Amino acid sequence: MRQLTALVFVVSTLALTGCPPTYPNCKSDENCTEKGEVCVQGQCRECATDENCKPGFVCDTNKCVPKPECGPGVGPCGTGKKCSGGKCLVDPNYKPEGTCSTNEDCPSGQTCQGGRCAAPVTVKDACTFESVRFEFNEFSLTSAAQSTLAQYADCIKKGSLRFTLEGHADERGTEEYNMVLSQKRAASVRKYLVDLGVAGGALDTVGYGENKPVASGSNEAAWAANRRVEFKRK
Repeated sequence: MRQLTALVFVVSTLALTGCPPTYPNCKSDENCTEKGEVCVQGQCRECATDENCKPGFVCDTNKCVPKPECGPGVGPCGTGKKCSGGKCLVDPNYKPEGTCSTNEDCPSGQTCQGGRCAAPVTVKDACTFESVRFEFNEFSLTSAAQSTLAQYADCIKKGSLRFTLEGHADERGTEEYNMVLSQKRAASVRKYLVDLGVAGGALDTVGYGENKPVASGSNEAAWAANRRVEFKRK
């Protein structure tokens, strides 16, 4: 009799409580604990809120996914990057401020020079192209002349300038000798500029010997002034 009473009690209890639901069905989170999930509207799911996910992940349609680096509620990417699929990727179209590929990338009044925006180089602002001087009976360049020509080379290249280099000599020596010397002086200047990157086609040379002095007199001051190569724009 006692056994019958106990059986009736168990049956009654099961009838009242019912059998636990079969996965993925659930009535509470307890039914999903074995899978490490939570109960969401009668179904075991990976998550219901961000709190159900591990650090660095968020709940998206009941699944834990990596937290996006950018987008709604997160914010934009840093400089030089763009947001794509929640990730910050390098923007191939980004150009740091002041850099350029063409003149169209630069503000008004500037041009693209060597990948940077800058004001156009003008002969007036950058170089005066004064005559290069030489020592007596020499066509080699002094260190001072080389330094000057280095500045001229930058101006010529940036301004796409073209010149005729006119060589001259002082009155000492024969006219034939001075003609050759003046030509060598012009050629020396041209070679140095070409070595610095100036296009050879931008430079012509001519020698005038002693025939076009800029200073009169037979003294050292006049001779020094006449030993020169002048820059004539074409």
